Amino acid sequence: IIWGMAKGYRRVDRDQPFLLPPDMREWLPAGHPVWLVIRAVQDHLDTSVFHARRRTGGAGAAGYDPDMLVTLLMWAYAQGVTSSRRIEAACWQDVAFRVICAGDVPDHVTIARFRAAFPGAAEDLFREVLVLCARLGMGKLGTIALDGMKIAGNASRDANRTEETLRKLAAEAAAKAAAAHAAADEAEDELFGEGSRGDEVPPDAVNLATRGARIAAALAELEAERQAAEAAREAQAQDYLARQGGGARGAPPQAAAVAAARARLEAARAARAARLAELEARAPGSRRDPPRAGIEDYCLVKKARAALEKAEARQAAAERKAAVSKERGPARNVTDIDSRLMPTRNGFIQGYNTQNVTSEDKLIIATELTCSTGDTEWSGPMLAEAEDAAALITAHQPPPAGATPATQASPAGQGSGIGQMLADAGYCSEHNLTIEGPDRLIATGKHRTLERTARQTAASQGAAREEAADGPVAAMAARLATPEGITAYRKRGHIAETPHGQIKHNMGIRRLATRGKPKASAEWRFTCTVHNLFKAITTGHLTPATLAALAT
Repeated sequence: IIWGMAKGYRRVDRDQPFLLPPDMREWLPAGHPVWLVIRAVQDHLDTSVFHARRRTGGAGAAGYDPDMLVTLLMWAYAQGVTSSRRIEAACWQDVAFRVICAGDVPDHVTIARFRAAFPGAAEDLFREVLVLCARLGMGKLGTIALDGMKIAGNASRDANRTEETLRKLAAEAAAKAAAAHAAADEAEDELFGEGSRGDEVPPDAVNLATRGARIAAALAELEAERQAAEAAREAQAQDYLARQGGGARGAPPQAAAVAAARARLEAARAARAARLAELEARAPGSRRDPPRAGIEDYCLVKKARAALEKAEARQAAAERKAAVSKERGPARNVTDIDSRLMPTRNGFIQGYNTQNVTSEDKLIIATELTCSTGDTEWSGPMLAEAEDAAALITAHQPPPAGATPATQASPAGQGSGIGQMLADAGYCSEHNLTIEGPDRLIATGKHRTLERTARQTAASQGAAREEAADGPVAAMAARLATPEGITAYRKRGHIAETPHGQIKHNMGIRRLATRGKPKASAEWRFTCTVHNLFKAITTGHLTPATLAALAT
């Protein structure tokens, strides 16, 4: 060592030749997760539905193995890479991606087309991974949680258009398409003469036709929703008017307010006329009859007439308000007509509302992608889907240690079935509290309110009595005020929201890459499938040893 020499820099020699190991299995450590994903897809998942969609035989180049493409997309989504172009680039730059495709890099068009075929196949893959997790001993169903999560779609909020604007755009698109056809005809006539066919569709016209089809679909959807809403209002009004003779209680619906007020006025007039006729028919007494008010001057008739005038004024004001706010009425997105403006804590996003049922060990056992901004209507369907998933899980779980043949043959002996379902206040309704199914705890208010009520109940040494409560909602509030109820409900956030944080923050998927509900729903289900598979890996359930045990 020459201590007197100044320290320099390391040499950067890019001409130095290196040789990668000839065996690709030496490029990554044996315990790298990518090998588990490859083995799971190849040996333990039924991917026949993907193979059935591929064409083999005949002329042309050989296609890519669907198992490889499924593995590639699973690994990409786990790393938060959803763009087909970025996946193709990663196959050149990332060793794990390159190992998956074995150096035979698929182009982004192939990846995008394969993902476009997900609808129908993604559900089968979701079920296959759920069965694999169950065979590995996962899927604790003692407590499950239902929760919704908003996720952005592949569309901009600025692409929302009202019905009036959509009609203008439809007219403009039709005019532009006609102009493009006319221009193409003139150009072909000039180039080929009058004898050419002239029925070829120009590329610009194809794009305009596609946009016009989306606009037409959006208009048809808005029209159907408006007709359904009008039919519901009319049915509600007719029902109220039919019950009015029997003493219908409560304020009348807006559509029936004027008719109900007019009916009350006519009834008051008829009653006064009958009373006057009855008085006229009486024999005159010894004293002079007092002056009688006429029909229109009678107090009850005047009161009913004033009520009718107020109802008519409110109806006129509502019509004016509807006419003014027509431009701000229901809208549709011309990029993705199935997406909606979804309220979140950080404002509105253009996307979807996902409904997810999570097991106690954080597996998403049931999921749906919806266009609803609220959650209430999805409690029943998701509960039914969760029960089907629970039956699938318990049918494939290994028997508990020490189980006898009798208990192994009985699903109940395996602890099958859902013990309790937890949900937040967004699902609270009498219907959701009383429908058939497993026991459930549904919040009747904000979590902090429930905690405060439970503390006050404990401090006052009072016991909330569920049987003494008036109605299902009050009974649930009383149950949540007990120490047992609030302790059980505290599990909800950890069970329900952990997978959402995993998908959004760790996997980095905050936006779907596909458009239209069928494709977006399949992509979301595939995302949940990836979450479940990697949950098995990170928790140590999916290892080379457990895969080898399953194979035997």
